[in-house]
Amino acid sequence: MMFFGEVFYSITTNNELFVEAKSNCDVLIYNYYDIHTKCTKNCKFHHTLSEYLPELILNKITDLNTRVELLTKRTIRDKLIGYFNLLSTKNLNKTFKIPFSLTDLADYLSIDRSAMMREIKLLKDEHFIDKNGKEITLLYK
Repeated sequence: MMFFGEVFYSITTNNELFVEAKSNCDVLIYNYYDIHTKCTKNCKFHHTLSEYLPELILNKITDLNTRVELLTKRTIRDKLIGYFNLLSTKNLNKTFKIPFSLTDLADYLSIDRSAMMREIKLLKDEHFIDKNGKEITLLYK
């Protein structure tokens, strides 16, 4: 699923957005301001849609941008430390649980699982982190 969140920013140049699909896809286009217009039937569905849809889309855009930022890091160590910092900041705690399996983490970071496990072991041996199952504690913050 891909979102083009630029359309949700209040500052626009000419209200045009050009996107080229490399393969067949479904496109949902809607006018952001129409969602906030009061429904003539005053239905509950429209109220719920207008309240939650923009927030859901913006959250998805933020998640995708965060992942892109992590993927631009060059080394496995940098990707892991970046991801661990992200979870630590999100949880306001140096100790947190990885929200999915280590295989899924490797896929999320686009790295080889065995290389990732070696790097996690090195981070643990160098006292950057402590690991107990899926629980990680940052020791360098």
